[in-house]
Amino acid sequence: VQAATRQDMTYWLQELQQKRWEYCNNLDAAKRDSRTSPTPSDFSKGLVAKDNPDLSILSQNASAERARNILAVETSPTDLVGEQAASQPAPVQASAINFSLKQWSTELKNSMSSLRKGNNENRKSVFYTTEEWELLDPTPKDLEDSMALEEKRKHLGEGSKGLTSSAFPFDFGRIPHKARRPLLKDMIGSSKNRTSSDSSPTEWCSGNGNKLVSELQLKYQSQQEELEKLKKDLLSQKELVRLLQQTVRSSQYDKYFASRLCEGVPKDKLELLHQKDDQILGLNNQLEKLNLEKDSLQQEVKNLKCKVGELNEQLGMLMETIQAKDEVIMKLSRQLSECEDSSSSPSGAVNSPTATCANKDLQELDRLKDNLQGYKTQNKFLNKEILELSALRRNAEAREREWQAKYTSLEAKLCQIESKYLILLQEMKTPVCSEEQSPAREVITQLLEDALKAETSEQPEQAFFKPHLVSEYDIYGFQTVPEDDEEEKLVAKSRALDLRSLSLSENREISAGVKWENYLASTMNREMMRSVELKNLIRSGIPHEHRSKMWKWCVNLHVKKFKDSTVPGYFQTLLQNALEKQNPASKQIELDLLRTLPNNKHYSSPTSEGIQKLRNVLLAFSWRNPDIGYCQGLNRLVAIALLYLEQEDAFWCLVTIVEVFMPRDYYTKTLLGSQVDQRVFKDLMSEKLPRLHAHFEQYKVDYTLITFNWFLVVFVDSVVSDILFKIWDTFLYEGPKVIFRFALALFKYQEEEILKLQDSMSIFKYLRYFTRNILDARKLTAIAFGDLNPFPLRQIRNRRTYHLEKVRLELTELEAIREDFLRERETCVEKRDLISDDEEDS
Repeated sequence: VQAATRQDMTYWLQELQQKRWEYCNNLDAAKRDSRTSPTPSDFSKGLVAKDNPDLSILSQNASAERARNILAVETSPTDLVGEQAASQPAPVQASAINFSLKQWSTELKNSMSSLRKGNNENRKSVFYTTEEWELLDPTPKDLEDSMALEEKRKHLGEGSKGLTSSAFPFDFGRIPHKARRPLLKDMIGSSKNRTSSDSSPTEWCSGNGNKLVSELQLKYQSQQEELEKLKKDLLSQKELVRLLQQTVRSSQYDKYFASRLCEGVPKDKLELLHQKDDQILGLNNQLEKLNLEKDSLQQEVKNLKCKVGELNEQLGMLMETIQAKDEVIMKLSRQLSECEDSSSSPSGAVNSPTATCANKDLQELDRLKDNLQGYKTQNKFLNKEILELSALRRNAEAREREWQAKYTSLEAKLCQIESKYLILLQEMKTPVCSEEQSPAREVITQLLEDALKAETSEQPEQAFFKPHLVSEYDIYGFQTVPEDDEEEKLVAKSRALDLRSLSLSENREISAGVKWENYLASTMNREMMRSVELKNLIRSGIPHEHRSKMWKWCVNLHVKKFKDSTVPGYFQTLLQNALEKQNPASKQIELDLLRTLPNNKHYSSPTSEGIQKLRNVLLAFSWRNPDIGYCQGLNRLVAIALLYLEQEDAFWCLVTIVEVFMPRDYYTKTLLGSQVDQRVFKDLMSEKLPRLHAHFEQYKVDYTLITFNWFLVVFVDSVVSDILFKIWDTFLYEGPKVIFRFALALFKYQEEEILKLQDSMSIFKYLRYFTRNILDARKLTAIAFGDLNPFPLRQIRNRRTYHLEKVRLELTELEAIREDFLRERETCVEKRDLISDDEEDS
C-alpha cells in the first residue's frame, strides 16, 4: 500500500515507531526473572496466586515515555489508507476520455483488497521505488485468442452478448514510467463500460458474474461440440446403411435377373449387362462424393465470409481509432499553436483561458514530478532504515543472549561462593579466651550482621561487604531466613543460596516448561486422561503456573464417584452445619490454626487470609467424617492444598488423601494405619537399603520416629519447599506409593554420610535435619523412580495386610493391660490418686 500524501506518510511512520516502541517494551517485560517472580496471569486459584509483592511487573521507563509524548506529532490520515481503504467499496466514476489510469489502478487494488478481507491482517506495506503499476496493451496472441472467443460466442447466439465486459483482456504488469499507453479506442471503450451497470470497474475487477458466465458458456460450447460430433457420427452411420441397402438391392436384382434371363441369353450379353451395372454404381458414388465436396466448399465459403466480416469490423474499429487519434492530435496541435501565439504576443496582452489551463497543467505536472522524486528518495531512506534497524536488533539480541548466559553462570558461581563464605563465618564465630577484643572479631561480627540482612525495599549501603540478597519469602510464601536463631539464619541463607545456584545452573526447566505447554495445547479440544506421557511429565514436576489446574484435575479424578453422589452446594451445606451446630472438633481446630505453618506468611497471623479458609475446610470435613473429626496433621495437609486450590477443591483434596489414598484408621485416635505403614517401611528399608538398615540396627536407632511424621503429613515441614511440591505433584496423581518411594530416596541420597556416623546420638541428631540439606530435586526424583525400581503396589498391600493383624493384636494386648491397671487402681487405695491425661481431658 502506498501513501497518498505526506500527511499519510507521516502518520504511517508514527505508527511504525509506536509498534517498535511496544515491541521493545514487551521484550523488556518478557526478560523478568520467572524463577523467582511468576506473572499473575499464570494463576487462577489458590493463595499463591494472590501474592502481589512477589508477582510485581516491571514498569516502563517514565522519562522515555514522556519524551515520546513531547516529540510526537499529531497527525491523522487525510484519506482512507491500508486496511481502511480495502474495506471500502471501489468508487465508480462516470468520466469520459481524460480519466487517470493511475487512479483507476489504485481503485482496482482497493477493490481486490476488499475481496481478501480475511488476509488483511497478514498484509504488509510495500514501498515502490522506481516502478509503478500500469495497464499494458493487449499482445497479438491475446488479440487472436479474443477474436477466437468472439467467434465462438457468435456461434452460440446473440443471447450471451453483454454478459462479459470486454473481448480484449487487460494484463497488469510492472513497467517503467513513461512507457507506451494503451490504445485510445480501448481507453474510450473502458471508460464507457465503467458507466454501464453490467461492466463497471468493480465487476470487471471482481469478475464473479463474468467467471460464472464464462464457465456456463464453456460448458455450453463443449456440449455443442459433442452434439455436432454426434450428428456427424449419425450422418456417417446413415450413409453406411444406405450403401448397404443399395448393395443388397443390387445383389437381389442380379439374382432375379440371372434366374429369369439366364436361359437362352448369350453369355457375352450377360457380361455386358454386368459391366453397365458396375458403371452405373460407380457414377452414383462419384456423384455422392461431389455433392459432399460441394457442401464442404459451401461451408468454407460461409466461414470465409464470416472472417471477412470480422476483419471488416476490426478495420472499421481501427479506422475509428485512427480518426479519434487524429482528432486528438489536431486538438493538441491547435492548443500548441495557441500557446505559441500567446507566448509570442506583445507584453500586456491577456492570455486566453486555454493557455491558462495549459500552464496550470504543466505546473501541476512539474509539482507531481517533484513530489514523486521526493517520495522515491524518502522510500529508499526508509527501506535502508528498516534494514539497518533489523540488523541492529538481531545483533543486540544475540549479544543479549550471550551476556545473559554469562551472567547466569557467574551468578551461580557467586551464590556458591557466598554459601561457602557463610559457612566459613559460622566456623570463625568461636569464643576467644581473651579479655581484649581482637580486630578480626569486630570484622567478623560486622560481616555477620551484613550477611543476615534480608532483601528489603530500603537497603542501606554496606560498610564492609554487600552480599547477594535473598528474598524474605519464597514463591510459595515460606520464610527463607528465620528471625530468631542467628545460627539458623546463616544455615538457612546458605541453603537458599545453594538452591538459587542450583536453579541458575540448570536450564532444563525451560525445556520442561515447553513440553508442558505442548501437552496442554494438545488437550485443549479433548478431555485429559491418564497416560504414560502425563505420568512422566508430572514426575518431572508441574510448572508453577500450571500446578493449580493440574492439582484440581487430579483431585477430581480420584473423588469423581463421591462428587457425583452429592448435591450441588454440598461443601457449603457441611460448613453451615458445622458452624451452626455443636461440633466437638471445633475447639481443637481453633487451637491448631496458628500452629499449622507459622513460617508461611499466608498462615502466620490470625488476620491472614489462609487462616479463615483453613478453618472452613477443617470444619466441613469434621462434619462429613465424624469418625475422624479432626486429627493433628490434617491441618497441614489442607494448608498445603490451599496454596494452589480454592476452599471447596482443598476440601475434596483432603477427602482424596484421607478416604481414597490412605488406609482406614490412618488418622483416627489410635493411628493404626500410620503404625502399619512404619513397619512396612522397615521391611522395604531392609530390602532396598540393606547396608543402611543394618547400620541402624547395629546402633539401635529407631528411624521410624523421624519417618512417622513424613507419612502422616506427606513431608510437610520435612523437606525444602521446591522438593515438597514436586512430591505432592506425583502424590496427587499416583497415590500413597509415592511416599514410600521418596522416603527411601531421601535415605539413599545421604546413605554414605549416614554410614560415616558411628554412634546412636550423632545418627539420631543427623536424621532430625538431614532432609533440609537435600536440595537437588532432579537427583532425588531420579533415585525415587529409577534406582528403587521395581516397586510394585501389590507388595505394599500384602505387607500392610500382614502387619495390620500384628498391630491389632498388640493394641488388644495393650488395651487389656490398661483395663487391668484401671481395675487394680480402683481396688488399691494408694493408686486412686493416679489419673491419666486422657481421663483429665474427658
